[in-house]
Amino acid sequence: MLQRALRLRLGPYLSGRGLGTYRGGSTLDWDGKVSEIKKKIQSIFPGGAWSPLYDTSHLPPERSDVVIVGGGVLGLSVAYWLKRLEKQRGAIRVLVVERDHTYARASTVLSVGGIRQQFSLPENVQLSLFSAEFLRNINEYLAVVDDPPLDLQFNPSGYLLLASEEGAAIMERNVKMQRQEGAKVCLMSPEQLQKKFPWINTEGVALASYGLENEGWFDPWCLLQGLRRKLQSMGVLFCQGEVTRFISSSSHMETGSGEQVTLKRIHEVHVKMDRSQEFQPVECAIVVNAAGAWSGQIAELAGIGNGPPGTMQGTRLPVEPRKRYVYLWHCPQGPGLEAPLVADPSGAYFRREGLGNNYLGGCSPTEEEEPDPGNLEVDYDFFQEKVWPRLARRVPAFETLKVRSAWAGYYDYNTFDQNGVVGPHPLVVNMYFATGFSGHGLQQAPAVGRAVAEMVLEGHFQTINLSPFLFSRFYFGEKAQEHCIL
Repeated sequence: MLQRALRLRLGPYLSGRGLGTYRGGSTLDWDGKVSEIKKKIQSIFPGGAWSPLYDTSHLPPERSDVVIVGGGVLGLSVAYWLKRLEKQRGAIRVLVVERDHTYARASTVLSVGGIRQQFSLPENVQLSLFSAEFLRNINEYLAVVDDPPLDLQFNPSGYLLLASEEGAAIMERNVKMQRQEGAKVCLMSPEQLQKKFPWINTEGVALASYGLENEGWFDPWCLLQGLRRKLQSMGVLFCQGEVTRFISSSSHMETGSGEQVTLKRIHEVHVKMDRSQEFQPVECAIVVNAAGAWSGQIAELAGIGNGPPGTMQGTRLPVEPRKRYVYLWHCPQGPGLEAPLVADPSGAYFRREGLGNNYLGGCSPTEEEEPDPGNLEVDYDFFQEKVWPRLARRVPAFETLKVRSAWAGYYDYNTFDQNGVVGPHPLVVNMYFATGFSGHGLQQAPAVGRAVAEMVLEGHFQTINLSPFLFSRFYFGEKAQEHCIL
């Protein structure tokens, strides 16, 4: 009975999930009251325009319909689609809270900027196809009057995934599904591979899959800045600060089997201002958790996972930061301009960077090799010992490469099934998720943002059915396992 209740999103109580008025009335009512207060003060002190005694321009508003925690590409995409799909212009007030407006540690700008449709789940293929169309027509979506058009510098060189004998059958099944979903992907034998890319050593390769359309890489920073520029023109508010607390109310219901379930609704978000002990409470109707690698901590602040083990209340959001290294090297005799992003069965990958025989790449560590996520220091020994030998085995020209620089970034790693978490929480009824994509969030952000906005505004997914990505799967043990993680 509990499962049925949760799957039905806990009945009539949740019919009020969406953007109803929060406590204290509507945004327009509040704005009207502020205006009246200003006029009264002016009447007491005549002779000058209204000027506040204390500068509050750096503070977030006291009320917002939606508060989005996290100003990376996923959070910005949610904000964009909320404003694009709103029924009346200006109807929804959206606030984006980001603790680092320089984005120095943001996963968005520290990624390699790839996009592909070569996944093992149909939903991920659909998400990336939608996002590819969005990126291909970026200026139809994000153009701002009198501002120059965006140039994402998209390089459509494709992805080339290599499979050993052991993984060949799985690759065949994946490619069959990808084609059914509309992706343009072909299979290549070792002989075909050698002919098309003579710089590859095909030893140990039984099969390859190659993306023919809508795959390659682009400039993540350009997408991020393009979204911010567009959102500012749409009236979205931004605040540099850190969410430190949620104020919520609770109600209780009893299922048919007699089990007690506590439902919570967040009414207020506390935002601690940057480099200050000052904080601003923001009343809200909806909270979107798009905090990336730190979204698990934001969920804990809302009380998610704070309950008896084995219950929905005790089910935590299994997303944590995982550090990944990206290395940049030079190799004069390396693969030419036709080189795609290559993913080796060993886990190593690389792509070209620019036109001067420079390359980006790396390799995800094993569980035993996972580095400390407490800092973004780079381990160059990891390249020497784990990455370089695998690269040189696959591309003999890389024997002579020279590393020029490197950096580290974070995956918002979903330890349960390495897949995204999208949509509402079953018990904290007005918190929605857009997180946990474990390395493919950037490329799927345009589609995920639309999916979350549809759920907030309409109560269900419309464009792409992402029900397998709902939070409830963690409680029910229903994995949406994505096997093609780079």
